Amino acid sequence: MNLHELSPAKGSKKDTKRIGRGHGSGQGKTAGKGHKGQKARSGGSIRPGFEGGQMPLQRRIPKRGFNNIFAKKIIAINVAALNVFEDGSEVDTTALKNAGIIKKEYDGIKILSNGNLTKKLIVKASAFSDAAKQKIEEAGGKVEVI
Repeated sequence: MNLHELSPAKGSKKDTKRIGRGHGSGQGKTAGKGHKGQKARSGGSIRPGFEGGQMPLQRRIPKRGFNNIFAKKIIAINVAALNVFEDGSEVDTTALKNAGIIKKEYDGIKILSNGNLTKKLIVKASAFSDAAKQKIEEAGGKVEVI
């Protein structure tokens, strides 16, 4: 194959539509804009969501609630989920990811007290509930706030 033998893929090259060049072209007279109306005028385009003066949908629907953009996303993990680790092991974010308990860390991890803990673990997280802290320490483990 040589450079002079190269050609574009079939159907990839298309001539531009020449509008307003006489009725023989098929796009003459009104140039594909139809007869009169706002869309036929120059500069006659309407913004997205405009409904001809009717109250737009996004303004008709009632607004409720508040979305705090500064809110921190904290993942809650129950004490019972920590039983998958071996006795005496250190549980932190990487260990939780490897065990498949969490997928992402986000802004922090909080350990909650639902369930029972039977293993002696060193747990490192950003927050603990008081009852969860008590259960970990009763099982002989340690609690560290990161």
